[in-house]
Amino acid sequence: MSTFLQSFLSQESLHSIFPMLFFTIFPLFLISLFFIIKYWYVDNSSVTQKNSLPSPPRLPLLGNLHQLGLLPHRSLQNLSHKYGPLMLLYFGKVPVLVISSADAARKVMKTYDLVFSDRPQSKIFDILFYGFKDVASCGYGEYWRQIKSLCVLHLLSSKRVRSYHRVREEETLRMVEYIKEHCCSSALPLNLTELCSTITNDIVCRVALGKRYREGREMKLQEVLLEFGELLGTVCIGDYIPWLDWLGKVNGFYIRAEKCAKYLDEFIEQVIEEHISHRLRNGTVDNEEQGDFVDVLLSVQKTNAIGFPIDRTSIKALILDMFAAGTDTTYTVLEWEMTELLRHQTVMHKLQDEVRTVVGKKTQVTEDDLVNMNYLKAVIKETLRLHAPIPLLVPRKSMEDIKLDGYDIAAGTQVIVNAWAIARDPSIWEEPLEFKPERFMNSSIDFKGLNFELIPFGAGRRGCPGVLFATAVNELVLANLVYQFDWKLPDGVAGKNLDMSETGGITCHRKYPLLAVATKYDRNE
Repeated sequence: MSTFLQSFLSQESLHSIFPMLFFTIFPLFLISLFFIIKYWYVDNSSVTQKNSLPSPPRLPLLGNLHQLGLLPHRSLQNLSHKYGPLMLLYFGKVPVLVISSADAARKVMKTYDLVFSDRPQSKIFDILFYGFKDVASCGYGEYWRQIKSLCVLHLLSSKRVRSYHRVREEETLRMVEYIKEHCCSSALPLNLTELCSTITNDIVCRVALGKRYREGREMKLQEVLLEFGELLGTVCIGDYIPWLDWLGKVNGFYIRAEKCAKYLDEFIEQVIEEHISHRLRNGTVDNEEQGDFVDVLLSVQKTNAIGFPIDRTSIKALILDMFAAGTDTTYTVLEWEMTELLRHQTVMHKLQDEVRTVVGKKTQVTEDDLVNMNYLKAVIKETLRLHAPIPLLVPRKSMEDIKLDGYDIAAGTQVIVNAWAIARDPSIWEEPLEFKPERFMNSSIDFKGLNFELIPFGAGRRGCPGVLFATAVNELVLANLVYQFDWKLPDGVAGKNLDMSETGGITCHRKYPLLAVATKYDRNE
């Protein structure tokens, strides 16, 4: 040790330094403690003046943020077991109502749907969604009504979804041929996670953007979309404790978001410019059946067909909604469907028997065949029950003071609906943790927003408008996967030993890729 340090740490030096440190730091500590206690007292006294909801104890400044954990849908379910299906948390000083029962969800998304139709503003949504210009994150009002109507009418209506059947069938056939080639040329297992992501991305790209994007710089798209979903599901501390917003800059969180937004913006700009160039060369696409969603948006912008002007930024935000949300959630469900079938071979064989009986000797399942596949629909419902793609749905916000079950809910309160917890509620579902598609064979419960026991796509005004589109992709791809091939886990792994770990993020993916061995089914046997 140097002479300087020895003298600095000598007993005489310490005796002289400690008083100085004490009289410098201790007053700062007392001042900080005063403000924390004041914050705590004011925060809690304001709550007790009204008939407030059950709420777990919270820390000064943080509130209940520390209780979210890496998988918030599971952490919030555990808290609801103690504090009930209507529970009030505080993220910083922001009140957050957590809904964990079908009855409470019905009241929020049906009885008082209008009151709870707004969206909370988040800096990360602001960065990624062009300043809340998209359907999912923009506030409730005339702009939201117009752009939602535009998306539903021109891309997601029942008629429009049916009109894309050739795209779905063509891309599914490409997927089947790829798997057959792999079976013949390699003994290695298939990466089903990658396969499900690719087929979904190809279908969405062709329908929304006009063509596949899989070569060159677009190869990075799937990686960027995963980052996109992860960022959306990360708690932004500055949203709840504004004076700590600087942490998002120091830890690189905002830089990550801005890089992701920049990449996607450049990609979408490229898509728009390609469409504009095509229209200049070949004339405007007048027949909507021949145009994709970008064509429709450009036509609407040019003609002001909806009586509501949309600018370039709005167009890009809507394209991002259709492209990112349509790909991520749909392929996640496919991935979990195949996961559960590989874990439950009896269910797999029962589903294969149904599909192969309906299709007969045909080379491919078409959408006309799906009408008679009731067990297939039950498998999809059961997967959505256990694996809601967005387990906490997209948060809402109350627009006015309201009483809910006798409790006072203040205007501005954020609302989280734990669809994942509701779908595993033992008071609703028998053996809720078991994968049993048979429970839906004689049940009228569906996932389209009318039955609040099963709301993987939400419900009410802010429910996901893409349910029909996602279902059409899911049914056709899954039916072809189990019709064309027999499947098993690699290396003799038993289904019960398959790792079911989940990722964090707004969408709940498998933590590890799903690998499986495919064997071509011989229809002549």
